[in-house]
Amino acid sequence: MSVEQMAMPQLGESVTEGTISQWLVSVGDEVKKYDPIAEVTTDKVNAEIPSSFSGKITALLVGEGDTLPVGEPICAIEVEGTEPAIEKLAKSTSAARNLTETEQQDTSMKKRYSPAVLRLAQEHSIDLETLEGTGRSGRITRKDVEQYIASGQATDKIQKKEETTSEQPGAACFSEAVAKAASKPTPAPRQYQNEAGDHVVALTGVRRAIATNMVRSKHEIPHAWTMIEVDVTNLVNYRNQIKGTFLKKEGHKLTYLPFFIKAIVAALKEFPRINSTWAGDKIIEKKAVNISLAVAADEALYVPVIKNADEKSIKGLAFAVDELASNVRENRLSPNDMQGGTFTVNNTGSFGSVQSQPIINYPQAAILSIESIVKRPVVVNDMIAIRDMVNLCISIDHRVLDGLITGRFLARVKELLENINPENTPIY
Repeated sequence: MSVEQMAMPQLGESVTEGTISQWLVSVGDEVKKYDPIAEVTTDKVNAEIPSSFSGKITALLVGEGDTLPVGEPICAIEVEGTEPAIEKLAKSTSAARNLTETEQQDTSMKKRYSPAVLRLAQEHSIDLETLEGTGRSGRITRKDVEQYIASGQATDKIQKKEETTSEQPGAACFSEAVAKAASKPTPAPRQYQNEAGDHVVALTGVRRAIATNMVRSKHEIPHAWTMIEVDVTNLVNYRNQIKGTFLKKEGHKLTYLPFFIKAIVAALKEFPRINSTWAGDKIIEKKAVNISLAVAADEALYVPVIKNADEKSIKGLAFAVDELASNVRENRLSPNDMQGGTFTVNNTGSFGSVQSQPIINYPQAAILSIESIVKRPVVVNDMIAIRDMVNLCISIDHRVLDGLITGRFLARVKELLENINPENTPIY
């Protein structure tokens, strides 16, 4: 028998770390290769990870709620092999004793910083090398940095640096700005006290990942927002004419959403800057048109992706929407289902919403919400008429997009939707 360590897998092309949200096994359990052993949450997906080996779980190396980098060991499994487990463990223990103090520090996790830790350190001019981490193997956590900031030490060091810099010629204006910023006290993390009757809801891995991604989006992306109203009376009439036949023939309901996605995708092809991402020193216009679709499930929101949406008919989009919604409800989403999105569509109208300001799905450049279709009196040819109207609300990354191109994009979507009819809008 031999002991093998299983590492945190990479659950996406840009994923660098994962959180163990729940262990599905305990020490002593026998597992087969590919059996699910844990639920892991990243900023992109919540997924069960399979065992890499067949054997017995001998150790869970991390706890539920722990976040660690891709490739870091998460558990030990005793498997069939030529080397006895006790001998292998003895060898590893002996090798560990021969490491010098410096080597142990170098092989620890102390210098593996999460994006949140790096961002806080940059904002407050903190040298992370000077901090002591309380995380596993000395890793510096976000809480460590926040406590360091709250203690006032970060402000003191900024002030000292300012004093040194101010002695240099031409540094007066800069040092004055730094001093003003440093003089503002940094509030300590707020402490909440439960009162009688309060119900405490523990954070799930999915909810924690959503929170992290939303904060990152709002923190890094300068959001701008606008709205346009669209007369979709023709669309409503057309869909009502064919929905019964479509259901009988295809076995799927024909909702309004595939029509909206079809128009949005066509406009994205004409305005590729909307289908892009900010890359620091450049903007990347994505060739693929992959629509991320916000789908709610109980207490979480998932954003699976319709790949190559520009190649699908309205029927194909209807099938894709149904399949993704079913996968979310039945917890059958795979990591691949959540990857590669280039533009997000949020169907808030299904909940009766008529206006919203969606948060951008990082790192995309825009997200569009389709609100409820409602009958309203509007002026048509100088006469008041009752029409089916809908609001389309879009949030944009103002580093990538401005009002001009966004306005043209929305105007094109409006034009396509208002001209839907049986003659120019094939379903197949």
